[in-house]
Amino acid sequence: MALISPILFLLFTVLAASLFIKNLLRIRSNILMGKDFSANDHPTARWKNVFLLALGQKKMFRNPIVAILHLFVYVGFVIINIELIEIVLDGLLSTHHLFEPYLGTVYPFLINAFEILALLVLIACIVFLVRRNILKLKRFISKDLNGWPRSDANYILIAEIILMSLFLLMNACSTENNFIISNQLQPYLKGISTGHLIIIEKTAWWLHILGIYAFMNYLPYSKHLHILLAFPNAYYAPLVPKGMMHNMPAVQNEVLYAMQPEMAPTDAAAPASFGAKDVMDLTWKNLMDAYSCTECGRCSSACPANSTGKLLSPRKIMMATRDRLEEVGKNVILNNSFKEDGKSLLNDYISVEELRACTTCNACVEECPVSISPLDIIIELRRSLIMEQSSAPQEWNGMFSNIENNFAPWKFAPDDRDAWTKQV
Repeated sequence: MALISPILFLLFTVLAASLFIKNLLRIRSNILMGKDFSANDHPTARWKNVFLLALGQKKMFRNPIVAILHLFVYVGFVIINIELIEIVLDGLLSTHHLFEPYLGTVYPFLINAFEILALLVLIACIVFLVRRNILKLKRFISKDLNGWPRSDANYILIAEIILMSLFLLMNACSTENNFIISNQLQPYLKGISTGHLIIIEKTAWWLHILGIYAFMNYLPYSKHLHILLAFPNAYYAPLVPKGMMHNMPAVQNEVLYAMQPEMAPTDAAAPASFGAKDVMDLTWKNLMDAYSCTECGRCSSACPANSTGKLLSPRKIMMATRDRLEEVGKNVILNNSFKEDGKSLLNDYISVEELRACTTCNACVEECPVSISPLDIIIELRRSLIMEQSSAPQEWNGMFSNIENNFAPWKFAPDDRDAWTKQV
């Protein structure tokens, strides 16, 4: 009978780890459906981004109170789960507080630190629930979050509250407990026999570890996947000046050849396509951005088009890209390769009206705490609209025609452009 518990625990652990790895590989496969994107230059600057943006959460501190609460949740949850190593080993070896004999006086210090962090996580999660569901901040009640996204955020906060509560209850029921927070809970457990306390402790222990396994496997389906992807996303963030657009070499060459025909090669092949119509036409960094989105809404709050009531919401752009990528990924798994489904990111998930509302001001990129660029996706989709479908507002078409014929946005022949200087 003594072997049943370790064997059962091992089965749960292997199952949880297998499912988690399988989902991570699925997401990786989806991301790699994107076009190549080179971002391995200047490693020092890139690691600096990881430490400042992902680990240090630099942009979050524009709102210090919220940033500190978020830091409690983030640091607390990560550090507390270091104890997961001991929990897993206890489960596999049928031990209790395995590290205590080896760490001596350091052990109670660590558990006390974990308990303080657990309490801070509890407080922060309650505050965030109040902000979302009672105070109802504008960016949390936007129609972008209708349905599952709104529930997803609440589920995660509630799950963290339950996991931290189980951790403290588990410690409070321990007969050798002398820890700073859980010790305060013991008066509420008076009158419960030692045998029943052991049962409660073991039940809390099992629920805590199974809850962590469930949380781990929920992440790939949740916006909280950014807990993992924020780090590579910060590393691969563009280092070019903010707002700098990436020109298409094929287009640049066409302009060059128009200005200097003698430089045009005789065997130049036409580009396969311009811009992006579907997720496969975007870069893998764009697709990683979609999975890294925290759905916090800071981008949409800063967007001038969104603020004036236009349809554009940068957060919705990222969510729509992720939804389409998930659908394409399922299609590939089902058919072993992508089978045309009559849909595309452009038009079916993101409308022309949304794209045309963008002013390319870069506010969304500047505000994002995890270095996501909705603007890159918007620009690529607009390129497809204009260069593949010849779809542009009439005002733009006039400008394009003038540039094509007169090499300038104005309706004047190049030879007459300086005529105004000769007028008396």
